[in-house]
Amino acid sequence: MEALEEIRKISNELYEKVAYFAGIMQPKEIRLLKGTREEFDELVGEMLASNELIMLNKELYPNCYLYRSDKNDVARTEQNTYICTKDRNEVGPTNNWVDEDEMLNRLIALLSGIMKGKTMYVLPYLLGPADSRFARCGVELTDSKYVAISQMIIAKVGQEAIECIQNGDFVFGVQATGTLDPSNKYIAHFPNKKLIITVNSAYGGNALLSKKCHALRIEGYLSKEKDRLIEHMMAIEVIDPQGRHFGITGAFPSGSGKTNLAMLSPPDDYKEWQVRLLSDDIAWFEVSKGTLVATNPEYGFFGIAPGTDERSNPNALKVIRKNTIFTNVALDLENNTPWWEGLAPTPKELVDWQGNKQFTGPAAHPNARFTTPITQYPYLSDYYGSKEGLPIQAILFGGRRSTTIPLVYEAYDYEQGILVGAMMRAETTAAVAGKVGIIRNDPMAMLPFCSYNMADYFDHFHSVVSKLEKKPRFFNVNWFRKDESGRFLWPGFGENMRVIGWITKRISGDVDAVESPIGYLPEKSSFDKGRISDETLDLLLKVDKKEWLEELNAVEGFFNQFGERIPKWLWNAFYKLRDRLESC
Repeated sequence: MEALEEIRKISNELYEKVAYFAGIMQPKEIRLLKGTREEFDELVGEMLASNELIMLNKELYPNCYLYRSDKNDVARTEQNTYICTKDRNEVGPTNNWVDEDEMLNRLIALLSGIMKGKTMYVLPYLLGPADSRFARCGVELTDSKYVAISQMIIAKVGQEAIECIQNGDFVFGVQATGTLDPSNKYIAHFPNKKLIITVNSAYGGNALLSKKCHALRIEGYLSKEKDRLIEHMMAIEVIDPQGRHFGITGAFPSGSGKTNLAMLSPPDDYKEWQVRLLSDDIAWFEVSKGTLVATNPEYGFFGIAPGTDERSNPNALKVIRKNTIFTNVALDLENNTPWWEGLAPTPKELVDWQGNKQFTGPAAHPNARFTTPITQYPYLSDYYGSKEGLPIQAILFGGRRSTTIPLVYEAYDYEQGILVGAMMRAETTAAVAGKVGIIRNDPMAMLPFCSYNMADYFDHFHSVVSKLEKKPRFFNVNWFRKDESGRFLWPGFGENMRVIGWITKRISGDVDAVESPIGYLPEKSSFDKGRISDETLDLLLKVDKKEWLEELNAVEGFFNQFGERIPKWLWNAFYKLRDRLESC
């Protein structure tokens, strides 16, 4: 095939891998994509012609489209996600493990002839700024036009990726749509082979292999013995009225306010403050001159639409009004625009995410998405795309919790700060298939994405931070605490700027704090609480001894499953926290 000869010119290794899998999957045609506008428009045109895409209102949403995925393929499926190595202990108890040779044989059998009659697209992509220490490259084979056009938005497909492949190694991924049989779905990672194979899924984190699969799981595994952190974190640059710059990053499980914080729009009385986005979802960190610096490896947003509205995230609404693929949202038939719960007003003529006029339940799927170029965001940090990286002064951890966890507190030292991240628990959301609202352990928001033993991950995090001359401060935040009637105590969204403001003042030494058994709490007289009452602030900052000891008991059980692999410094920090609580 002509495309294979073109691929051979890029790299013999790439040619051999593409030819090998093409021989197994037997596509009708192979097409190398270089990320051009013409290619994108051509694929979109083909999808419009086959009714795979719906064109939205050209005036209100120029170059925007609606895609509907299969009803059984709407979110990440962790039960079908595997890390495949030779050593099960290396992977640990939080991952699904299968011997790499056994799994590869199983998948090769499944892939046999799976692309007959289809076009196989070859997408070389770049993660991170080109020609920088952060740059990594990969290739994804796919038979899905939806995956192809989505990858052309969230990763940099094309010449820079090709040059990266020519200059070094790369991660190789195969995504085959197959039958979408949910009982025979695989998202398999082979970190020692730098290989990813997805079968019977064509949506989201399962199929966009540059994202969770490569940028988190594979890169995390490859970086576990280097001075690099690969994290499921947002990152922002905050500039205060005095012109001081603060790099703040944070780990938030899905549905815990990560994107809203990354795109924070300050309230009116904070208009002299600036919040610049570096990353909304994934951040890579390196040590530079004794400081932790961050980059965003991605080039687009793959955000959750429901919950995005004028109150929660006005900046996101501005970004997605053009050049966006909407997935599994509802359709307003009156003006042919996307809609989801939370947007006002409710349309008179509405079609749900499966195309039904008559429906029960939500009109948009709770995990409906928007895929948008990051360069459309009006408040990008100047560090986005830089080769130096954003210097980080604070690391936040924040899971969605109705009780126990205060609005904000600061760890006493970096070891306790890492313990805070390791202890993080959050209420589950629709971003993952399964029950919603269940509290589960999600250390550093990495439970689904840490591709090696999590006890080793804690130790690696500690090793990198301990080497820093300028260590970041660690904070725990919780925007979701409720009162006895189930009402949120904190208004959240733009008001979170008040908490971020306090954090920057702690970094710069402008405010004191109050010692508590769990860490430094805000001094109430110097904390800008906005419009909430003193009584509400008391509830938001309350530390309940009984609840916290129960929290420690739950976390202790989680830690115990790792056995002797849990590092001693983590247990020491854990028992210090318990002693402070028991003696208060």
